[in-house]
Amino acid sequence: MLDVITIGETMVLFTPDTQGHMRYAKSFTKKFGGAESNVAIGLTNLGHQVGWISRVGDDEFGKSLVSFVAGARVDVSQVTEDKEAPTGLYFKELRTQSEIRVQYYRKGSAASRMTKEHLNEEYIKQAKFLHLTGITPALSDSCYEMMHEAIKIGRKHNVSVIFDPNLRTTLWSEKRARKVLKEFIALADVVLPGVDEGEFLYGTRDPEEIGQHCLNAGANLVIVKVGEKGAWYINREESKLVPGIPVKNVADPIGAGDGFAAGFISGQLDGLGIEASIKRGNLVGSVVVQVSGDVEGLPDRSELARYSSSIQDVTR
Repeated sequence: MLDVITIGETMVLFTPDTQGHMRYAKSFTKKFGGAESNVAIGLTNLGHQVGWISRVGDDEFGKSLVSFVAGARVDVSQVTEDKEAPTGLYFKELRTQSEIRVQYYRKGSAASRMTKEHLNEEYIKQAKFLHLTGITPALSDSCYEMMHEAIKIGRKHNVSVIFDPNLRTTLWSEKRARKVLKEFIALADVVLPGVDEGEFLYGTRDPEEIGQHCLNAGANLVIVKVGEKGAWYINREESKLVPGIPVKNVADPIGAGDGFAAGFISGQLDGLGIEASIKRGNLVGSVVVQVSGDVEGLPDRSELARYSSSIQDVTR
């Protein structure tokens, strides 16, 4: 039995060992990153059982990537190898102390060739939550169709669908992105947009207005992330801001949303209310941004308790 199943592409990440234009970099550190596997690892760190569905190339990068995710105690039994397409790559350019640029090399990757035939209904139906993002349907038409099939399976077996729009404008046209993201928002139980994504989709930065648009589409709960200010939750009964946790030194903002998702879902699995689950999400996100890398800052249970205790001490 699994608590959560997530589906999507993870890539090999190369980060220059020096700041400045990447053209001058002479050495790189290899890591791994992908929104869905980031959430999966965040949840396993917190003691939950998680499965990840994906596809990698039949290459050394793919083998090391799967080994890494499996080493984080994520079930990778549904990850397959593609003998004709490579594992995707991306680079983080540390342009300045406060500016990070990302360059993807994922076109035609093994994960972009996933199809609905790669889904196992018996595997998916055992989960409590199905976590999906807007990155996966942007990879290819077959990935788009696979996402719809995954939700169909989840619905059939009463698996709650959590959808994070996770907008990537470089992967598709703005017109296509708006259409498809709105499609999946309408099919989800819980939606986790950022305020920037809300503006892209609905032309407003007002969290309550964004939430109402998503509710009108069919979602039951919307959590709008507003950066360091925290996150708003909007459902059919109420709307409320859950304040964020101030961070003095941000080492790497990439992955904060994935940390938030992991913390929130963890809270829900533990039977916490919406507000308490969001507080956990805010806490995990605040820890993640203080460490360079997509998953390196994700806390375990003991660390989560320690960080929570220190915050309470400060606010007394």
